[in-house]
Amino acid sequence: MTGLEQLVAISRKYGRDSRYVIAGGGNTSFKTEDRLYVKASGYSLGTITEEGFAVLDRQRLNEISTKQYSDKALEREAQASADLLAACVSQGRKPSVETLLHNIISARFVVHLHPTMINGLMSSRDVERQTALLFGDSVLYVPYSDPGYALFKRVAIAVEEYWAEYQREPKAIMLQNHGVFVGADTVEEIERVYEELFSTIENHIVMPLPEGESQICHNLSEIVPAIRMIVSQGDDIKTLRVINNPLVEWFAQDEEHFAKVANPFSPDSIIYCRSKYLYISAQSIEQILSEAESKIAAYKAQNGYCPKVILIKGVGLISIGENAKDCAIVEDVYTDMMKISYLAQSFGGEHSMTPEQIVFVDNWESHRPNMKALNVGRVANKIFIITGAAQGFGKGVAKSLIEQGANIVVADLNECTGEQTVSELNASAKANRALFVKCDITDVQSLNRLIDSTICAFGGVDVFVSNAGIARAGDLETMSVENFDLIAKVNYKAYFLSVQAVSRVMKLQNRYREDNWGDIIQINSKSGLRGSKANFAYAGSKFGGIGLTQSFALELAPYRIKVNSICPGNYYDGPLWSDPVDGLFVQFLNAGKVPGAKTVEDVREYYLAQSPMRKGCAPEDVSKAVLYLIEQTCETGQALPITGGQVMLN
Repeated sequence: MTGLEQLVAISRKYGRDSRYVIAGGGNTSFKTEDRLYVKASGYSLGTITEEGFAVLDRQRLNEISTKQYSDKALEREAQASADLLAACVSQGRKPSVETLLHNIISARFVVHLHPTMINGLMSSRDVERQTALLFGDSVLYVPYSDPGYALFKRVAIAVEEYWAEYQREPKAIMLQNHGVFVGADTVEEIERVYEELFSTIENHIVMPLPEGESQICHNLSEIVPAIRMIVSQGDDIKTLRVINNPLVEWFAQDEEHFAKVANPFSPDSIIYCRSKYLYISAQSIEQILSEAESKIAAYKAQNGYCPKVILIKGVGLISIGENAKDCAIVEDVYTDMMKISYLAQSFGGEHSMTPEQIVFVDNWESHRPNMKALNVGRVANKIFIITGAAQGFGKGVAKSLIEQGANIVVADLNECTGEQTVSELNASAKANRALFVKCDITDVQSLNRLIDSTICAFGGVDVFVSNAGIARAGDLETMSVENFDLIAKVNYKAYFLSVQAVSRVMKLQNRYREDNWGDIIQINSKSGLRGSKANFAYAGSKFGGIGLTQSFALELAPYRIKVNSICPGNYYDGPLWSDPVDGLFVQFLNAGKVPGAKTVEDVREYYLAQSPMRKGCAPEDVSKAVLYLIEQTCETGQALPITGGQVMLN
């Protein structure tokens, strides 16, 4: 492999391992005599290709190393960044602020990471003595410096002094409250050094990290959706994530333990999570929400923005973001910060950044990613639950909505198909996300788990699309009681159970935000608008569904929750109609619903002829109706036909 190909391979190796890299951080490089290839800003090590590296002229970099810049910190950093950009040979790829550090290390390959295990040592109170005890003179320890050009100058001086004393470069440069640089002429040597650093530190850990899966607080749905609205401002509705594992519980148990993660340990913590975090220890739901309101209001007044992290005793870690991607990064970075603090207890306790260091990074806005710009669309960042969305209409609607920026929870019994659908949805997502939750909509406990899973992933529910349904054709002579009961249970009773569960969340959200609206949309059928021969069980359940929609709309209107039904025509290409074994074309043929029909194609032609437009209803047609109902605020209790003229309202 070429040097650049080796660089890509080792970058991906570490970039995909959360022990070494969080939130796409770290950078890597490869150098020749006159060129430096370094990871460009905005690229993730885990997925980087050769195109993700900025190429710089090393002679220009050497000139920057000796240049005199302004004494004013932010002005100095701006000047150095401009010169770095000018040294780029490649176009459109911004070099990392740490590029100069890569250049002064003589080794061909340099891998700079922020490993949790190493930062447990680097963010400890006894860091200098402990580093010397563990590694002797084989590594170079450098006390904290503000990131950017200031850090480069400090490390450059330390490297010169080290060389003067030992006549060699250190095998690693370990930076207080930051991370580590490892340089070598082969990637195999870099891997060996990292393994040695890790194993040495691991052998001296006296408090192993607590392990265990995240547990859902039983009052989650009564707390988190309210907090989501409290932290939101104007049209800027936030996305939240919640975890409550043993590590979180350890830091959330009281003020003393929270103090160990109350201040950031590294610039990355500030860039992604800000520098101040909230802790709430109240017991009752009312006390938690009251304390959240007062503390969040005070935080906004003091800082001009909402918090990114709230730790609540008994509830867990709440990460707050501009969108789902932002939320996931906040969760990863703050969880890593908790791990670092916990590991630091083995080396004399945690050592956070000083107030002066925090202020510098807090004002370093040019390096804070603009997460708001990552997700756009007509329903950007809205949270949807769509039942029966693994296939058919539900999948088609989910696909249209995720392209419009929505977060989608696919609720379905079909686990294999559901996971595949979510994988497809996430492939087309921007900063939004899709999640699969296995759910039986006829079971109250399963529905409650669906709601809780949605809140853990996104913080609330904005739109509930009741799409799951079944059809069993049959006339009075052939319809079994079992099939009739099943149709009523899935199409009618489950709609009631779903609305009962989700409306509680929407009411809570709207109580804490007077201009917010919730939407409940039932995907009904044209059979809910007129009878259907030899299909009375299905039609009756759909007629009943519209009755529920109108009644729910009257009851929920005072809470700013709209309830509407969409009545699609026949989706002939979907599995409900076209399944070769159990589809409605087959059922209707066998039931003799279409007089004179001899084949499935005869049945299909019969139904196409009933629509003036001679077409079935496609998922895209239903998606447009869903978007319309969400965007308007003056329609509720409606049954909107999407039938190509087959059914027209009187």
